[in-house]
Amino acid sequence: MRILVTGGAGYIGSHTVKQLLARGHDVTVFDNLSAGHKAAVPAERLVTGDLRDIDHLDQLLMTSRIDAVVHFAALTYVGDSVKEPARYYTNNLIYSLNLLDRCRRNGIGKFVFSSTCAVYGVPDVVPITESEKRNPINPYGNTKLAVERALADYAAAYPIGFCALRYFNAAGASPDGTIGEYHDPESHLIPLVIQAAMGKRPHIEIFGTDYPTPDGTCVRDYVHVDDLATAHILALEKITPGTGQAYNVGIGRGYSVREVIRAVEEVSGKKVTVKEAPRRTGDPAELVANADKIRRELGWVAKYTDLRSIVETAWNWHRTHPNGYGD
Repeated sequence: MRILVTGGAGYIGSHTVKQLLARGHDVTVFDNLSAGHKAAVPAERLVTGDLRDIDHLDQLLMTSRIDAVVHFAALTYVGDSVKEPARYYTNNLIYSLNLLDRCRRNGIGKFVFSSTCAVYGVPDVVPITESEKRNPINPYGNTKLAVERALADYAAAYPIGFCALRYFNAAGASPDGTIGEYHDPESHLIPLVIQAAMGKRPHIEIFGTDYPTPDGTCVRDYVHVDDLATAHILALEKITPGTGQAYNVGIGRGYSVREVIRAVEEVSGKKVTVKEAPRRTGDPAELVANADKIRRELGWVAKYTDLRSIVETAWNWHRTHPNGYGD
């Protein structure tokens, strides 16, 4: 297939691009490089552009004769979304609608959407199934849910099919060490703990130690980025015009903040200094996926099923790329 990957120079996008190319697909990466990195994708595949430029996007879809779109491009910081909701609604919702409408006009029948478990808000039941109520508690989750609903309406009215993948906590790096996770600023727990182990930050903060979990700290489902990438490829193969599905993508097991810290210490051989801090508003005690649906319908099975193996790939990337991509 001829596939356009928006935000394809970012963390999950670049790992998906790598797998798509390995499987022989013709991939075009469209990224404004506000959070992505040139070095994360082959130079000949990258088109630098912004989704707000509708004419550029329209021309690219036509001239490249795109068959399918994988849409990663979005703002992703929950805290920022609370402070700047207008920016998030514009970027995550309006620009996604621009893209979706251009797909409709150009007869593109396959659309894979990078969604999030944030659409559930604070769940009533854990592990979370796709039938759990969707009640986001921040603008980031609201924007992702709004796009999911638009996709369902488009699929009902037009010959376009979609798949929304609701990620839990993406983690790890390509096992060959060529690409990995680098954000500025960093907000994800595993790279933050690794930075503390490397001496790049003085300590790691635990926000809340009194949750109703085995050790009092938040529990999350960490899914390896390569396993996430595989889910996108399986979704592309399954989609047919006029249909739509949403899937949780997680390993179905949760690890606490303290368990993450211990795993990094074991893998790195370094001691991490910890400081305890009060809970952050809106942090659920536990977010763990029930991924039975994606296993049953797409045949997706996670290769990385334990925290240590995920952390090892992340540690290897950060150890060999102490300055990330250097850009």
